Amino acid sequence: MPVAVQEQPTNPIESIKAALTNVTVSETKEAFDLLSYAHFDATPSIGTEFRSYSKDGKPILSIRDILGNKDREKALGKLVSERGVVFFRDAVISPEEQIKLVDSLGKLNGKPSTSGLHVHPLTLGGSEFGDEVSVISNQFVFDNKYKRDDFSVLKRRFHADLWHSDITFEPVPSDYASLQIRQLPKVGGDTLWASAYEAYDRLSPAYKTFLEGLTATHIGQGFIDILKKNGGTFREPRGSPENVGQDLSTVHPVIRTNPVTGWKGLFVNRGFTKRINELTQRESDVLLDFLFGHISANHDLQVRFRWEENSLAIWDNRSTFHTATEDLDSDKRVGTRSVSLGERPYLDPNSTGRREALLKAGA
Repeated sequence: MPVAVQEQPTNPIESIKAALTNVTVSETKEAFDLLSYAHFDATPSIGTEFRSYSKDGKPILSIRDILGNKDREKALGKLVSERGVVFFRDAVISPEEQIKLVDSLGKLNGKPSTSGLHVHPLTLGGSEFGDEVSVISNQFVFDNKYKRDDFSVLKRRFHADLWHSDITFEPVPSDYASLQIRQLPKVGGDTLWASAYEAYDRLSPAYKTFLEGLTATHIGQGFIDILKKNGGTFREPRGSPENVGQDLSTVHPVIRTNPVTGWKGLFVNRGFTKRINELTQRESDVLLDFLFGHISANHDLQVRFRWEENSLAIWDNRSTFHTATEDLDSDKRVGTRSVSLGERPYLDPNSTGRREALLKAGA
């Protein structure tokens, strides 16, 4: 289904659409056909993996075949937005190349010129890989200054509570992100992703209509609590002139349109979404509890990825949720994450769900 475009955009939503002229759901003539390479869909609704070997005679696609080539990077960004998350095995890539890749995916697929790469509010200046790479570890929170002591079995957090989309507490949150685990545990530490498109499609028509009239407040409360305990201030600006302030709080629509696909998705997450603004507190608590359970309990909208050496995951934060599996005890898991910023979230009333769009396109 084509993303609607007007000749003279008059607002931010139309500006995003104008940047995506000729991007369609059913488009078959790509400058670079990613799916002609050895790959498989991990589940029907989310996740595509490019093989490190070929079972069907198709050629192997390496991430190095894509880096620095605009046509190929644009095609990759479109596929990530459609499938939610894309995996590469044997992906030799540096943290600096991760930064360039996710920034390029966003730029080539229409993100505003004011959106750069996110600087996490807890990242300390002078970190090993620079401000725009977050070090992900089960031993600390973004920097050794903020060590964790909750990784033993009796202190582990309840895993249904860990589902989130990156940095939705920012006015301009993430579009694309990438992660490579560079210090692997002996076993465990898998990551799961869930499809916001499929979460939306699994709701009744009446519920969809109800939710599309609502907004939610997102707060980075966990990071606020860490700062209160340790002192200091949050980094700012954080990759966009709008991502400033010390309260880590903003408002987003409950249902969001992905500008690359034109598909609607559920846009609340247990990590950061704290209140449905149009409801009473009790109504909000009940509704959010249902929606959070809707994401975490439905395995048919999830994919689970087991990390290997040089595995790379690239996902679209606008249309997915994810969580790590904290099952490592004292074993270490360390990776580098890069996060690109996109546009302010919006709901286009003319957009549709993924299943409806694919049905209309005959896919």
